[in-house]
Amino acid sequence: MDQALHSAGRRALDDDFHRMWATARQTPPPPLETRLDRLARLRALIRDHEAGFSAAISADFGHRCPVETQIAETLSVLGEIKHTARHLKAWMAPRRIATQLQFLPGRNRLIPQPLGVVGIIAPWNYPLQLTLAPAVAALAAGNAAMIKPSELTPRFAALLQETVAAKFAPDEMVVTGIEDDIAEAFAALPFDHLMFTGSTRVGRIVAAAAGRNLTPVTLELGGKSPVIIDASADLDQAAARIAYAKLLNAGQTCIAPDYVLVPNVSLQAFADKLRDAMRRMFGADPGNQDYSSIIAERHYARLEGLLADARALGASVVQSASPDDAAWKALRKFPPTVLTGVSSEMKIMQEEIFGPLLPILGYDDASEPIAFINARDRPLALYWFGTDDAARDEVLARTVSGGVTVNDCLVHFAQVNQPMGGVGASGSGAYHGEWGFNTFSKLKPVFYRSPYNRFADLYPPYGGTVARLAKLLRWLS
Repeated sequence: MDQALHSAGRRALDDDFHRMWATARQTPPPPLETRLDRLARLRALIRDHEAGFSAAISADFGHRCPVETQIAETLSVLGEIKHTARHLKAWMAPRRIATQLQFLPGRNRLIPQPLGVVGIIAPWNYPLQLTLAPAVAALAAGNAAMIKPSELTPRFAALLQETVAAKFAPDEMVVTGIEDDIAEAFAALPFDHLMFTGSTRVGRIVAAAAGRNLTPVTLELGGKSPVIIDASADLDQAAARIAYAKLLNAGQTCIAPDYVLVPNVSLQAFADKLRDAMRRMFGADPGNQDYSSIIAERHYARLEGLLADARALGASVVQSASPDDAAWKALRKFPPTVLTGVSSEMKIMQEEIFGPLLPILGYDDASEPIAFINARDRPLALYWFGTDDAARDEVLARTVSGGVTVNDCLVHFAQVNQPMGGVGASGSGAYHGEWGFNTFSKLKPVFYRSPYNRFADLYPPYGGTVARLAKLLRWLS
């Protein structure tokens, strides 16, 4: 029976894709009115089912704070839709491109066109935002969108599949199943563009599968996003902002601070302030409704393993309670944890943490954080705190990361006019706002030749006229 169900799921996946592919190839690009209608339907879908989505996500997590879902997911996608709808007409218009002197009075234009069918492989940590924000860009660019949600959020996935089917035609947007064989087959489909958000390890697998079809991919991955506390920083302000960013969604955020570099003279003071800020925000009660659960038992066990390894290798640990406490484990909540005395040999400094554990490392010279960061994979995000502009600019100039927020954390992600994307091991490509529209469009260069231009007439037989034209072109070049 299971085999038959899986086979049916694979057939449905193939049917959905080929229906979309055929429609994209056989019909003209959707006009502005159609695209705006699709965005309006997506907005209505989210608003009509906001409470249901929040409840489903919370059930999938064990507990997910509804306020966090609203702020980090629902409002974020609604804002993306509003911004996109407001600017879509301008984005769709042919763009004027300068024309070289020798080709005047001809003209260049860059014409955005839909690619066709966009595949979106979504993660579990922000299942609404990281599913539908890419879909906004794909639909705005005139594409059909096929979405594969995470198997770790089955209730959300089922509700999304149901609501999308009620609002969108099968050749506009569909949500697939979440079974393992469907996930494997999904990445192997010959999409016109494939977007994956998730771990670097799985990103490599997805990129390899897409590569067999020469499918272009946008990879939003993760890694270890550092925080630099400059000697000029306000420690109280930094501690509060870092604590919030680290504990949002219990640390299960791809751009969460992963470790902090702080001057040695301030290390213990900062650790104390960070601990106090965490306690003020989330207390020491595992039943606190503002604090979210870890998504699954195996993820909880992985965090326990990181902490045990750090302790065994000499790290000092301060947390609200022991993760062995039955009340915390029963709710699958991991106590907020600050670690000092951390070394590079510890697993917690080698793997992306993706949980509420925050190592703090000391430094003496301002050049040390830059060297430390540059010796590792390019991070998805980097955070810098301080008031010394010269020190800040030195860090910005000498480090490479997906994005940066100065004197706060996470906030660069919310800037719809800025691209969101990684670099190297933390990803490739970008989306958000017009950047997402461009990612899911073919920006086709077109040259319109003027009948009054003769410089391009370099036809054989090559003689004196061509020689004179070539001489003039050389001078113009």
